Amino acid sequence: MKKLLKRILNTIKWIVVAFFVSTILVCIAYRFIPVYFTPLMFIRCGQQLASGESLTLHHHWMPLERISPSLPVAVMASEDQRFLEHHGFDFKAIEYAARRNREHPEKRKLGASTISQQTAKNVFLWPGRSWVRKGFEAYFTTLIEIFWSKQRIMEVYLNSIEMGNGIYGADAVAEWHFNCQAADLSRSQCALIAATLPNPRKFNSARPSPYMLKRRERILREMQYVPAFPKEGEDVRR
Repeated sequence: MKKLLKRILNTIKWIVVAFFVSTILVCIAYRFIPVYFTPLMFIRCGQQLASGESLTLHHHWMPLERISPSLPVAVMASEDQRFLEHHGFDFKAIEYAARRNREHPEKRKLGASTISQQTAKNVFLWPGRSWVRKGFEAYFTTLIEIFWSKQRIMEVYLNSIEMGNGIYGADAVAEWHFNCQAADLSRSQCALIAATLPNPRKFNSARPSPYMLKRRERILREMQYVPAFPKEGEDVRR
């Protein structure tokens, strides 16, 4: 019995070691290698096939310098204004969301995920709200904040985020919704794209509703107070 228990514990130990080593190596590799596919892309393709829809997947990797400089500013204004200041977790936003959700349970739950957390989820994990997934999300968020620059996190985020039905990343949404390339997106178009991110399968930047246009105007106002996104090597905490 003792030998069996020892063997089980030894197996668990090596599984844990293999997990940490493999995830750290993959994270380091993704610091330099484009992320062409994510778990969500495969999940969405499976959902399309299961429902009898035609397979739709539009995604082109685009370096950050070939994406409109207004888009990082727009997503920070909309999703994470302290992105350049925090280390993956915005504790002020978490505290505010917890207090607001506690005081107003009748309203839609307010989240506090940062761009770093969303990137970790998009690249390494599956969609969901379980505590297990949140735990893995925290782990991978810590890894990318350690091994990646803020510029790399933003680059991967803008290339992997879902921006429509079967549309992933800045260049794909620019082509399919605005008939241009990511570098040519206007400030207004970037704000409209950012306005869809809470639910890009419901909100369509190609056919914005009055609610979407109102969100775009709010984001455009917020963008005035967000600094220009720094280039690689520049100080991100100016």
